[in-house]
Amino acid sequence: MGIGSKLSELLKERNMSASELARKIDVAPTTVYSIIQRNNKKVDIDVLLDMADVLGVDAEYFRDTPEQPITIAAHFDGTEYTKEQLERIKAFAAFIKSEGDK
Repeated sequence: MGIGSKLSELLKERNMSASELARKIDVAPTTVYSIIQRNNKKVDIDVLLDMADVLGVDAEYFRDTPEQPITIAAHFDGTEYTKEQLERIKAFAAFIKSEGDK
């Protein structure tokens, strides 16, 4: 996600217009609109720092990072379930996994 997308989301969350942000960081409104419209991945560092400050986020917020995978794990020591329940859990896990193969 580029800086423009993140900036647009922040502006909506803060109920702030691009023009208002531009006024607060002392740049032309077209600068802010251009960042949003082009979804830039690089922005002048001073503009970026000023935007982050006004919007109350760390400048790192705008860094383009890949989506992190979600990890779900279940650990059983075997004593909290009966043998039959563990077999059903294993069968259900196998069923869910097989659905992903479709």
